[in-house]
Amino acid sequence: MLAEGVRLTIVGMVAVFAFLGLLVAMMHASAAFFGAFGDRFDPPAPATPARERVSRADQEIAVVLAIAEHLGRDAPH
Repeated sequence: MLAEGVRLTIVGMVAVFAFLGLLVAMMHASAAFFGAFGDRFDPPAPATPARERVSRADQEIAVVLAIAEHLGRDAPH
C-alpha cells in the first residue's frame, strides 16, 4: 500500500511538472509570435470610464459608510 502511494505521488508530480513545462513552452512561443507579428495588431483602445457621474445610490452608500465610521470611533471598546 505504501508503494502505491509513492507511485501515485510520483505520477502526480510528473504530471504537474509536464504541465508546467508545457505552460512555459507556450509562453515562450507566444512571446516569440507577438514579438515577430505584434505590429500587425491594432493598439489597444484607450480606457473609458464606466460612468460619468455619481449615482444617487453611490451617494447614499457614502453617507452610510461615513455614519458607520463615525459611530465606530465613538463606540466604547
